[in-house]
Amino acid sequence: MNATIAQTGSTPDAKNRRPLRQWWKIWKLPIGVQSLIAVGLGALIGSLAPTVGEQLKLAGDVFLNMVQMVVVPLVFPLIVLGIARMESVKKVGRMAGKAILYFEVVTTIVLVMAVALAKAVDIGTGAPVANADGASVEKLEQGIDFHELILHAVPKNVFAAFAEGNLLAVIVFAIFIGIALAAIGEQSKPMTNVLDSLATAMFKVVGYVIRFAPIGVLGFISYDVAHYGFGNLSSLLGFIAVVYAGLAIVLGVIFPTIAAIYRVKYVTMLKAIGNLVGLAFVTRSSEAVLAPLLVKLEGLGISRSTTSFVVPLGYSFNTDGSVLYQAVALVFLANAYGTDTSIPTLLLMVGVLVILSKGMAGVASASIVVLIAAGSTIGLPPEGVAMLLGVDFIVDMARTAVNVVGNSLAAAVIDKSEEKATAKAERKAAAGITTERGEESARSAVATDPQSNSRQPV
Repeated sequence: MNATIAQTGSTPDAKNRRPLRQWWKIWKLPIGVQSLIAVGLGALIGSLAPTVGEQLKLAGDVFLNMVQMVVVPLVFPLIVLGIARMESVKKVGRMAGKAILYFEVVTTIVLVMAVALAKAVDIGTGAPVANADGASVEKLEQGIDFHELILHAVPKNVFAAFAEGNLLAVIVFAIFIGIALAAIGEQSKPMTNVLDSLATAMFKVVGYVIRFAPIGVLGFISYDVAHYGFGNLSSLLGFIAVVYAGLAIVLGVIFPTIAAIYRVKYVTMLKAIGNLVGLAFVTRSSEAVLAPLLVKLEGLGISRSTTSFVVPLGYSFNTDGSVLYQAVALVFLANAYGTDTSIPTLLLMVGVLVILSKGMAGVASASIVVLIAAGSTIGLPPEGVAMLLGVDFIVDMARTAVNVVGNSLAAAVIDKSEEKATAKAERKAAAGITTERGEESARSAVATDPQSNSRQPV
């Protein structure tokens, strides 16, 4: 026995412990790899043990709660600091104007492309809308109030906005605080120091939370497969295919074109944020990657003042993947019900979605709420949306991932634009200094030239 130990260098107990040590190494893998493993394991549990899969939803909900726990206390100081540290309040307005204009233009382009694609393939014709269950969307329909959505952007109680996690209201309040701190100058330093420390601490907390992402992914996938299944999806495969094709066009054509115009290294950006895009894909929540996304974008050379302002704002106003889904879904339902799909109606649809999609939170399945509201404006019964609920989790993963890429690109574009504006201002200032110096030199030359005394003004 001793000879055996001497030759092998291990005991039988040590051999039995090796698999455990090998299994433990999985936690040393990158988060993206762990999440992919969790996807496969979750799908297996959801299909083979549906009861267990539905119970595992708790793990996903706990993870999302942990993420949402840090979003507001991180976003608030970042936006305030980003604005307070800008050279002037004028720059805040300029950046906000550029961001809103960019969001509107890109969103409209995506919507027009999505409607044209859905119309071209005549998606939804012959779909079994009679099987829709209106009861399953009753709660969502009751929760829609466009006027309330606008009012929530301006909080009457900022503490309630923080407590409720109303991100849009928090952004509005943070903008006012940031402008105020920028206006008071040196007096703002104690406040900015506190907020800087808070932001640094929250980044650390986010690092701890992200370590639990694979467990959350396992819970989400297990529940989705167990609860929805895949047997009732055959009639909606065409809808899923069109949505994914449209999202592929956005990622492979529209975004690269925009990046080329502004000389943004699109492929490099995708490589840097790839793991986070994958995490957003499986969790179906762009908020889950907000904090680490800001860090990644800063690592690409984008200024913190730009990322902390544009990306959170884009989470409410720049949901490219979501609006594409909504456009395809409305055309699908219009064809399924045999309603009007003429050019004027489709243009009205695009206009309504451009408005309604703004202020939509980056949470799972939020597009369904906007879809019901938009559908009602063009005469579609809300019951029809119920038939899409069974596949919503499939398309929600892809549209959420596209939202993350779209907001990352937006930050890069706005930052490039700000660099050009700053360089132009510096050149203008330098030219002014040069001109002033030239005039002073000319006056000095005239004053010292004896032959020019007769021309000097009295």
